[in-house]
Amino acid sequence: MPKTTTDSPERNGNVQVLTRAIAILNHLAQADGGASLTEIGNAVGLAASTTHRLLTSLESERYVRFDAETKLWSVGVQAFIMGNGFVRTRDLVRLARPHMRALMEASGETVNLAIEDQGAAVYLSQVECREMMRTFARLGARVPMHCSGVGKALLSALDEAALLRHVERHGLTRMTARTLTERPGLSADLAAAKARGYAIDDEEHAVGLRCVAAPIFNEHGDPVGAVSLSGPMARITDTRMPVLGGLVRQAAGRIMAEIGGIPGL
Repeated sequence: MPKTTTDSPERNGNVQVLTRAIAILNHLAQADGGASLTEIGNAVGLAASTTHRLLTSLESERYVRFDAETKLWSVGVQAFIMGNGFVRTRDLVRLARPHMRALMEASGETVNLAIEDQGAAVYLSQVECREMMRTFARLGARVPMHCSGVGKALLSALDEAALLRHVERHGLTRMTARTLTERPGLSADLAAAKARGYAIDDEEHAVGLRCVAAPIFNEHGDPVGAVSLSGPMARITDTRMPVLGGLVRQAAGRIMAEIGGIPGL
């Protein structure tokens, strides 16, 4: 029997709760010094009982806090942490863009910027090359870490224990005949990537495509992203690979300098 596309009452109720909670957070973000229960309820159009129930739920997750002395509610530390995470990501993209464009001009290939999220590499920004035949990655697209250039660059910064945890949790799914699906082989490949300063995706994610990528570290020496260039095998040849790898490594170094990063150990 085919499934209906009509949302269930439970789903609609969950969406409504989420929408109301976001409305409360948006109001508190604009309320200098905090706001009372009555003020919040009036601002978002909710009864006092409903408003209080949502506020206490948000308080339990530290998205809001309550001052017992002033009886005012204000934005909590978790909301700040979430917003600060966005600021860091936004700044990385903004600061990386000029260096990504310079890398595209120097290499003639498409350049991508990615971060790690829940065990996958996620593309945040791209500068396309001018070639008729070029690679394209949709912004926000997620790719496996173990077989993508950006993912392998990020994995190369991990120690063996962290790599083992990643493999146990996410596996090594085969994408092409060249995908590394055994941990010893992947470990050796990542060790070579770390030694030369850039990782290589040699048709491991998509047939006919190659990628060269280098990690970007923050001020603590932790990997926060990776920059890559990618293109067809016809252009990214074996003889050209070391030159392109050097360009990517230099671009990553310049981006690190912009964000105050230091190379990882």
